[in-house]
Amino acid sequence: MGQLESISVFVKAVERGSFAAAAQELRLTGTMVGTHVRSLEDRLGTKLLNRTTRRQSLTEAGRLYYERCKKILAEVTDAQLDVADLQAIPKGRLKIVSQVSFGVHALTPACAEFIAKYPTVSVDLVVSDRLADLVNEDFDIAFRIGDLPDSALIARPLDPYASIICASPDYFAKRGTPLHPTDLSHHTCLGLAHPIASREWRLRGPDGMIHVPVSLAMSINNGEALRTAALSGLGIIMQPEVLLNGDVAAGRLIPILADYLPTPKPMHLMTFRHRRPTAKIRMFVEFALERFGRRAARTRLPSVSDGSSSD
Repeated sequence: MGQLESISVFVKAVERGSFAAAAQELRLTGTMVGTHVRSLEDRLGTKLLNRTTRRQSLTEAGRLYYERCKKILAEVTDAQLDVADLQAIPKGRLKIVSQVSFGVHALTPACAEFIAKYPTVSVDLVVSDRLADLVNEDFDIAFRIGDLPDSALIARPLDPYASIICASPDYFAKRGTPLHPTDLSHHTCLGLAHPIASREWRLRGPDGMIHVPVSLAMSINNGEALRTAALSGLGIIMQPEVLLNGDVAAGRLIPILADYLPTPKPMHLMTFRHRRPTAKIRMFVEFALERFGRRAARTRLPSVSDGSSSD
């Protein structure tokens, strides 16, 4: 008769309210349930349960012991599940949310690669600049760009989310190439419809932060639309690297002012602290950390808040 087995029987007897009810659920005899409880009482040298023919109640020591035993059994169950999960094949639906540019240009191909590696996993990817309610919308993983609010989630840092300044070869052929941020004031710039960003671009250079006045020929509330406008030769844009890398590599856009760029935004992969990581979540987190950033130590943030941050 093992101690852990006796603890399990004792907890069940307390929760079911009688030896008979516990015996029926555990498929034991009432006498065997009593034997397990007495074994614990003998080991501890104190009475755990007061019993009469009509009712049973916990002693003070029994109440303390019961609370601790519940936690012990939960830890044992979690440990067994964790070990089993390590050997399990990831499977089932994985629900992920990300802001648009990163989701479309970086996360979508990464998810395709993950599914090819683990075909028993399906991914429900939501890309939106509307900040989702992670709890009520039942997401497993979220990618966040920008400063994080206080949160009960676990945040794993990824590589910072950098932006670049560029325009099409046709634009530079017609208007010349800016050599210093102050030159931007004399060029056609395109940007987000934002109360600050539509008036000035904030760039960090060798001598620190500088604020460059700009006059936007076109303001758009979507990065993809800005990219299309730049490809058409309309003007200069400042947008996320992940959105423009393909065009830069193909020569459709030319980056400028490499020494004067906006400060990269912090980026994190978010998971729930109080949800046991299943194989599909654990494997995707490892995959994403390898693809999008160093394996950084987890950061525990001081309560889920879903404040918005544009990408």
